Amino acid sequence: MNSSIRLSWVPLLAMAGLFTAPLAAQADSPRFEFTPFVGGRMGGGFDVTAADGTSSSADLDAGASFGLDLGLYRDDRSFYELLYSTQTTSFDSTDPLLDRVDLRVDYLQFGGTAFFPQDSDHFMPYLSLTIGATLMEPDSGAYDSEARFSGSIGGGFRIPFNNNVSLNLGVRGYLTLIDSDSSLFCVSDSGEAGCLLRSSGSTFFQAEGLLGLSVRF
Repeated sequence: MNSSIRLSWVPLLAMAGLFTAPLAAQADSPRFEFTPFVGGRMGGGFDVTAADGTSSSADLDAGASFGLDLGLYRDDRSFYELLYSTQTTSFDSTDPLLDRVDLRVDYLQFGGTAFFPQDSDHFMPYLSLTIGATLMEPDSGAYDSEARFSGSIGGGFRIPFNNNVSLNLGVRGYLTLIDSDSSLFCVSDSGEAGCLLRSSGSTFFQAEGLLGLSVRF
């Protein structure tokens, strides 16, 4: 009787093994990750056309940035990502009106990251592509904010501490599309006379270096 009872458990244990093996493998694979980061952003400027037709530039000062990157893994080598990065900076311009205004530049974008195959476990190179929106908002006066379509490309490498935590070192370039010959940062209902600048360029580019801590689970 005892031997038959023991034998009856064999198929049950085998079936349990078939179900638990995929679950264990699934548990070992990452599903989500988050990466808070700090960095430095540089570049960004506008080609400005004055009322008399002369042209000049209104550049942005380099400064610190910070943000958060969220990832949903597609497989072990790639994930979908939601990226947010922000910076508060100032205009570097000979126009005294612009010199009194600080500007916050935010990026909110969606895309993906892929890791490159490599033989070493000490670092993981990656490439990231995203598209989304750029929000530029003056922090003084009653000037309207500007939202524009943008995209970015980034890359770098990670240094794993263990299977779940790694140091993230990377760079990213953001390209924002701007209508050429358009007035930006205007006071509502005031017409072009109440705008900070009139841009004659069609793009706005910034580069960012970042240091982050990636945690996946």
